[in-house]
Amino acid sequence: MGRTVYIETSIISYLTAQPSNDLRAMANQSATVDWWKTQRPNYSVFVSELVISEAGKGHPEAAQRRLAAIANLPLLQISPEVRGLAQSLIQHHALPPKAEADAYHVAIAVVNGAEYLLTWNCTHIANAHTRPKIEATCRMLGYEPSVICTPLELMED
Repeated sequence: MGRTVYIETSIISYLTAQPSNDLRAMANQSATVDWWKTQRPNYSVFVSELVISEAGKGHPEAAQRRLAAIANLPLLQISPEVRGLAQSLIQHHALPPKAEADAYHVAIAVVNGAEYLLTWNCTHIANAHTRPKIEATCRMLGYEPSVICTPLELMED
């Protein structure tokens, strides 16, 4: 697929959120908006039904902003192959059972051949301890893992 980015829900949340007073959140918001404006045109950007479902939850006005931001993005499918990889990521302890949705995000990106998985979920996805486990599990099952990164890591001149 090449030059493709699967956008996980946390990106859309930071992109459309009201300005935060929290310094780290403010920095993540700024980096996300910057990436969206300057880098997004360099990639084919995808979401999934899972992203749409998650983005539609919460405060109605915030949900409306999130859904509007992704309204024209193409969808990657949740196939039986995606379901199998997501469950394997949990069974092989790459991700904990409580992170099932995160396992699905990883599996959607990987099975559909997205080069990058863009996320701010540093608890379960973009994490130095988790990434190697995700990558090893994917490779063990015959998949080439997507590069998991934050907007700060996916910048080009």
